[in-house]
Amino acid sequence: GGAQLLGLSPRAVRRHTGPMRCRPLGDSALLVEIAAAADAAAARRVQAACLRLRASPLPGVLECVPSFVTIGIHYDPLILGGDDGQLRLEAWIARALDDTDGGESPGEGREVTLRVRYGGEDGPDLEAVAAAVGMTVEAVIGLHAGACYTVGAVGFSPGFPYLLGLPPSLALPRRPTPRAWVPAGSVAIAAGQAGIYPQGTPGGWHLLGRTDAVLFAPDRDPPALLAVGDRVRFVPETGKLP
Repeated sequence: GGAQLLGLSPRAVRRHTGPMRCRPLGDSALLVEIAAAADAAAARRVQAACLRLRASPLPGVLECVPSFVTIGIHYDPLILGGDDGQLRLEAWIARALDDTDGGESPGEGREVTLRVRYGGEDGPDLEAVAAAVGMTVEAVIGLHAGACYTVGAVGFSPGFPYLLGLPPSLALPRRPTPRAWVPAGSVAIAAGQAGIYPQGTPGGWHLLGRTDAVLFAPDRDPPALLAVGDRVRFVPETGKLP
């Protein structure tokens, strides 16, 4: 099983009841599965494990990339290749996982509040979403802004957060026809998640509103505003965003 592959202690096995598998991604990366299902608890566990890996770096490891239920470990095969290198890599991963208890931990993340202008030109799909879910526009805004979201992954475009915690009554599939252009800062929903477009890009999610927060800035450290495990709350804004 996955626990045997990673050499996890019985304590780590008890704490982590998900798949816990480690499998290769080509010849210079491993994918470590931390949990079975994407939810807020899994995001916290992933982030906690990733922070512990980064806190005790292993020579040859280039990057640790957290996602919904996994961590991608990118390494130099000239340093960590071969059986000995792989054993050192897996032992290092196992130690970090053995220290991750999934409770209050460095992986709890920050709470970030974002102002959102709902509807109108900033949220052109708001009325259609309300009609599709059988609610008033005000009810949709209340539900969307009343939820606390957890960043499950960052990707698609630099800084794009996939947000877990969308109320089930707002779950809709992606738009049948994607837009050729979605403005930066657009707050959107699709496939049971919420998201925010950091840059102007094509996109197929339903646009409820827009925020003036800068989700990604190359000259900022770190460049992405949000990280896996962070919590996000939206506050309705009445003034026109720039």
